[in-house]
Amino acid sequence: HRWSLIKPAPTSSEQDAGASVFNQCEPLRQPRTSPPTPESSAGSGEPSNSAHSNSSTAALKPLSAESLVQNSKLSANAPEFFPTSYPPYQDVVYEDGSDGYYAGASLADFVQEFLSHLNSSPGSFEFTIGQITATLNDWVTTEETLQELVELIFTQSTSMQNFAYTGARLCNHLSHHLALSPASGNFRQLLLKRCRVEFEQRDQAVLGGDETQRRFHSYVLFLGELYLNLEVRSAKGPPSRAEILLAALKDLMDTLFSRPTDANLICAVKLLKLTGSVLEDSWKQSGKSHMDEIIQRIENIVLDAQCSRDVKQMLLRLVELRSSNWGRVHTAAQFSEATPDNDPNYYMNEPTFYTADGTPFTAADPDYSEAYQELLEREDYFPDLYEENGNDSLDGEEDEMDPEIEEAFEKFCLESERKRKQ
Repeated sequence: HRWSLIKPAPTSSEQDAGASVFNQCEPLRQPRTSPPTPESSAGSGEPSNSAHSNSSTAALKPLSAESLVQNSKLSANAPEFFPTSYPPYQDVVYEDGSDGYYAGASLADFVQEFLSHLNSSPGSFEFTIGQITATLNDWVTTEETLQELVELIFTQSTSMQNFAYTGARLCNHLSHHLALSPASGNFRQLLLKRCRVEFEQRDQAVLGGDETQRRFHSYVLFLGELYLNLEVRSAKGPPSRAEILLAALKDLMDTLFSRPTDANLICAVKLLKLTGSVLEDSWKQSGKSHMDEIIQRIENIVLDAQCSRDVKQMLLRLVELRSSNWGRVHTAAQFSEATPDNDPNYYMNEPTFYTADGTPFTAADPDYSEAYQELLEREDYFPDLYEENGNDSLDGEEDEMDPEIEEAFEKFCLESERKRKQ
């Protein structure tokens, strides 16, 4: 049955009929390489199939460049095309007529930008502070802009996490390099006035909610950094610290200890770890015992206050830190003043030798200098006979073997050879 699927071959009559059908079709026209001319497209009443019969006529000839230009409707003076969904571009015109990078931004935007940069990359402070100061000097030209700058930096320094140190350094630099100094006060004076406004609200802040206390604690730590970094220069002597901040820190610690909650005590511990040694030195110079009073108050809080166990441990470690002079160690005497009597490390960098019986021979021995100099001279005259540690290294003596050891080695070799042959 599979053979029935194969069609039979066509007969000769069928082939003649198919050929006649193909012979009746028109010949295939050539591909059109150029658009038809207007004359050919404008019909004269002839049927449409006449174009096919005249495929090789002049209507299908390619047009010249002159005819294309003459018949084109395009114009070089036509309006510029824009998509309907996009408005046409317009040049931005600033109110002050400038076209700088920060022309369209405000002072707050610029301050926020460089403060964020310093917060994320504090190591770039020394490289970028000059450019920042130059830009601020061009921008801050009135008393109002100076006041705005102080407020912006103060707000960011007391709200951005871990920015208190960098913010204090920035305030110290700007206090000496901002050119504007109006009658109301320069940058440093306006900054201290702003700090005083916050200081006068300390009693309300310590009793406020969690967010209010958080801002107050950030302000306390910023004030500590500001006391350590802000320099007050005078023509009479070297730079000094702001004494008004010293008194303010004492009052702030009293405020924190007056309400001994865990958050307030943790803030006080951080402040004392940061500034304790400097505060105590300043108070001792003026004959005040404020640090003793603070430590006594901490000990009473550990005994009586209802604070957590971890906070009590922090307070006890702070007391131990103060008893060790805030972790400070007395440095060794300067090189010009160092002697074997006042510097225990005087002979630390000198080499140590050993005698034949194994006794150490150091620079502290009376004959060390003479013996050491003699050794150096021997190494200079005979450099090939000494190793790096100064011991003799004669190759001939090293190759010689003790007679007893040599005899034992020969016996060992003979015994090994005998066992191998067995």
